[in-house]
Amino acid sequence: MKKKTVLITGGAKRIGSAIATLLATKGYNIALHYNTSQKEAEELASELCTHNITCRTYSCNLENIQEVSELLSTVQKDLPKIDLLINNASVFEKDSIRDINLDRIQQNLNVHYIAPYILISQFAGIMKSGHIINILDRHVDRGHTEFASYLISKKALKGLTEVAAAELAPEIRVNAIAPGFILNPEGEEKADTKQRVNQIPMGRKGSPIDIANAVDFLDNTPYITGQTLFVDGGEHML
Repeated sequence: MKKKTVLITGGAKRIGSAIATLLATKGYNIALHYNTSQKEAEELASELCTHNITCRTYSCNLENIQEVSELLSTVQKDLPKIDLLINNASVFEKDSIRDINLDRIQQNLNVHYIAPYILISQFAGIMKSGHIINILDRHVDRGHTEFASYLISKKALKGLTEVAAAELAPEIRVNAIAPGFILNPEGEEKADTKQRVNQIPMGRKGSPIDIANAVDFLDNTPYITGQTLFVDGGEHML
């Protein structure tokens, strides 16, 4: 069988790293995007290549529209046919609508909406067929949050998922995954873990491998498109 190729934004660490690792074990060639995590990306790429696949790393600041516009063509020079695009990269800082911070909202929109929009558009125009998975958040259908700019931009990405799925079918499928409590924010590894776990119907936090398994499921179930799969232990029901 021909090996599939996947481009993962924000693939060097955390959930992105888990997705890349699982897909590499299943024979996918990996295009690993990073912004500031060059060391982690290169170390992960070296490890993934032991699975007899090709893994290349690509630097791109997703807040820079010009760099984003060149990312897919740069990857193509090494890996001409990309079968799966995963828009995983994220920024995550607390803010509120009461605090007018246009730079913060623009940063979130660039990373979570505009960059995925460009990549999805280019993917559709160049690849002609394949699958796109956008990583959202368990709160994407709700309003209460301490991360207003983040959630607003993730809601926009969900809308993009649905519109793109309708427009690009049947050649290209577009789905989304909404993770729950998988990892604490960086720098807050032990913050209120017990309290949060008590609010989850499954009674525990998730693992990055749960998200990776969801990616594998969606990519290998070809009759699913336009869906948001909540991987959150049931938390979105509350």
